[in-house]
Formats: sequence, structure tokens, C-alpha cells
Amino acid sequence: MIHDIFMPALSSTMTEGKIVSWAKSPGDKVEKGETVVVVESDKADMDVESFYEGYLATILVEAGQEAPVGEAIALIAETIEEIEIAKQQVSSVSATSPTPVITAPSIPVTQDILPVIEPISVALSGGSNRIVASPRARKLAKQLGINLNTLSGSGPYGRVVTADVERAAGKAPTSVLISTPPSPPSPLSPPSPLSPPSPLSPPSPLSPSSPLSDETVPFNTLQKAVVQNMTASLTAPTFHVGYTITTDALDALYQQIKSKGVTMTALLAKAVAMTLRHHRIMNASYTDQGIAYHSACNVSVAVAMPGGGLITPVLQNADRVDIYSLSRSWKDLVDRSRLKQLQPQEYNSGTFTLSNLGMYGVDRFDAILPPGQGAILAIGASQPQVVATKEGAIAIKRQMQVNLTCDHRVIYGSDGASFLQELADLIENNPQSLVM
Repeated sequence: MIHDIFMPALSSTMTEGKIVSWAKSPGDKVEKGETVVVVESDKADMDVESFYEGYLATILVEAGQEAPVGEAIALIAETIEEIEIAKQQVSSVSATSPTPVITAPSIPVTQDILPVIEPISVALSGGSNRIVASPRARKLAKQLGINLNTLSGSGPYGRVVTADVERAAGKAPTSVLISTPPSPPSPLSPPSPLSPPSPLSPPSPLSPSSPLSDETVPFNTLQKAVVQNMTASLTAPTFHVGYTITTDALDALYQQIKSKGVTMTALLAKAVAMTLRHHRIMNASYTDQGIAYHSACNVSVAVAMPGGGLITPVLQNADRVDIYSLSRSWKDLVDRSRLKQLQPQEYNSGTFTLSNLGMYGVDRFDAILPPGQGAILAIGASQPQVVATKEGAIAIKRQMQVNLTCDHRVIYGSDGASFLQELADLIENNPQSLVM
């Protein structure tokens, strides 16, 4: 029997994935449970294992190329003799479609990890009348009242694309179909328009005879995910609440324990999580069914990724974990996030987010609300300020500006203000509780 490997859904929001590398070559023996291919999802590289024992007959989507979730990316034959049969079946499908490939029925995303290998009989046999079309083409056809069964697909592998629907409706296609797309840049070394100058010598002025040329660099998978999330965030009505927090006591505590591996990020995450205990509404989120209250205080912290984009590793149960373990967990999460080795639950299970630009000297900024959360706290730099004390004297104290962005469907102004007031009281008057 011949089986196909589908592009898996590695997260609930993933619609397409990129092949990072194939662990096997055509003709190689494949054991059940053995890694066959590495797939790049929106924020991580994941190993895809085989559900069957056999031989990798042929690869349909090469390394560096992308495919929609549920589309066949390779074939596995159970015996050596069936390898040639699999190749012939691919050729027979190629003869009836503009571009050689096999497509599989789309798989609805119902959980984070879906089965990736299924029997190929439906995809290869002529007994199925199902039309394979891109999600965008299906949506447009529904809007225009076009029957997809009457269309002949001009996309890769005979897929019905948006241009086919537009032609059927008498419209000029709004996009150009490229039969053989160029290989996207490697996920480990994204392209850079300019190489940075050597730190040992100043950059030389650009020659007037060699001006920079315009270019458009395609989004990588991570950047696409950020774009989708930020676009979704615009549908939520938000408001902002700012607060000034004096950090002298917290800074003093940090100087005492940083030699033990404690990070300021862990201290701030711990402080936020402990405050969330007393403000459940700040740890809640909006759903169509009502307000979802979360039992765990999982604090996400935004981290910039090399080559563009960001990821939000999650400190699970940050209110319950001691500060030393929390700091070790944070270092591990950051190291693995930059190697794209996080598991989905390590970056998509947050209930509240921190975004800290203080290390860049930024004194204040607004953060965009992440989808699926009720609030995000933007943290500016802690800087010396001349202030008036309660006794009426003048003193110099270190202060930082924080700005809270809230989903107004769940959180109201008084909720946000009360949360920030208690957070400031903990940081200013009782930071020692963070190490207990």
C-alpha cells in the first residue's frame, strides 16, 4: 500500500507550513515513528514522524518550499516494489494537471497536532469528485456564487486559485500565477538588504555611481504569523492606563540576587503574576460565549527574533514558581526560541503578556493587545528622576513608566487602575515577597 504525508497543522492558527529539511531521501527506509521531515510552523521548527513503516517513494514539496495544511508533501511505499508504482501514480496525476503534484483533502484544524500520514487511495484514485481549491478561492467563489465544480484549476497541482474564480466571474485576475515559485530564504539565515559594516572601521560613504536599488523581501513564516495576529488584534476595542512606579527597592533586590542567575525579566513577571492572583479579571479573555477566566497565571514575555518578527515564550504558573527556577526557565525559553525549538504550548498558552523595551532606553510606549488575551503591559526604562517625597522634600529616585493595554469587552478602566496600583505597591514596598 502507498501512503502520503500531509502538511501537518502544528498549531490552531497555522494554515500553511514551510519544509525546512527532509531527514530522508527518496528510496530511504522509514521506520514507524521515525522523523521524516522538519516543518517550520508560524514560530517553531517541528519534527514530523511517520505513522507507517516503508520507503520514502518520492518528495512532492522540496525543502524551502511551502504547502497548505492538509496538502500531500511526500509518498511512502510499504515495499520497494511499490516505489515505482507510486512514481507512476504521480506521473498519471501530472498528465491531467498543469503542475505535477498530488493534493489531499483539506484537514480542519481541531487541535494543536493532527495526524500527518493517511492512506493515499482517495487522493490518487479517480473515484473522488472533490475539487481542490485554495481557501481564498473558496471564499471568493461563495461570495460571487460561482460553482467550483465547473472550474478548471490553473494553480499548482491543478488547484483552483483566486484567478480562476475571478475569470469565471468575468473579472480581470488581480494576481499573477507563478508556475514555479522561487525558493524562499533559509529560515536560519534570512536575507538582509545590506551587510552591516565592520565594528572596527567606520562605514564608507555610498558611491553616487552605485545607488541602492528598491527590493521587496517576502515575509518569512514568523513574520506572516505576526501580521495575522496583529490584524486580528485590531478587531478588539482597547484602552490604555499608565502608571509611574518607583523601582529603587526592586533595583536593590536585583543587585543582591542577580549573581544567583536571577533576571529582571523574571522579577517583573513574578511581580505581575502575584498581582494577577488578586485580579482575576486581568487574567481573563474574551470569547464569543463570554468571559474566559484562567486558573493559571501564565505570563508571556515578548522576545525579538533574529531576522524579524517576535515570539512570546510563556513562563507557566509564574506566581507559584520560585524566582530562581523561574529565571532558569526564562533563560532556557529564550535560548530555544531563537533556535526555533519551542513547543507550541511554550509560546501560545499565555494568559497575560509583558513587553519590555526598557533595555533600549525607551521611557514609554503602547503595546498591541495579543489575540486571545485580555491585557498586555508595556514596560519602559527605569531612570533617575527628581521627585517630591511625601515629606515635601526633593529627592532623586529611579522610576519607570508602565502602560497597560486592555480589552474593553472584558476589562474596565477601574480594573486596570486597581491592578497597576497593587503592582506598584508590591514593587515599591514589598519586593522581598518575590523571593519567598
